[in-house]
Amino acid sequence: MKKISVLFILILLTSCSTRRSASSYKSNSLIHKVVRTAEQYKGAPYRFGGHSKRGMDCSGLIYQSFLQHQISFPRISHQQAKKGKKINKRNIRKGDLVFFATSKSGKVSHVGLVHHIKKGEVFFIHASSSKGVIVSSLNNPYWKRKYLFARRVL
Repeated sequence: MKKISVLFILILLTSCSTRRSASSYKSNSLIHKVVRTAEQYKGAPYRFGGHSKRGMDCSGLIYQSFLQHQISFPRISHQQAKKGKKINKRNIRKGDLVFFATSKSGKVSHVGLVHHIKKGEVFFIHASSSKGVIVSSLNNPYWKRKYLFARRVL
């Protein structure tokens, strides 16, 4: 009887679904899945506060891409900027978050997800207020000027 009870408890514990925290998973597979999820929103128009294909803002894109893989993550960019580990620009890799100051305050006001790196050039997917969800280069003069830091959360 004791063996059955232990077996039942083990089955119960392993079958319970829980939401992952962003900092607890570093699987390459998960990184690729999150980036692919973000890609599904390419072409979606920009909409402040949006987080669907009908309209998306930058932090909504990150939030939704994580949420679809049961990863708990804040909804607002300045809160997202506090998660994970700060990393040097030259150590950025796919799946990292890049943060920008696009307002005069100089504080975090924009976020993107590193999409890929080609010959040392970092490309990130984000929701541009003028172009919707697109992939841009960190070498673009505008983004180069506005760049603040990167964080690794996956």
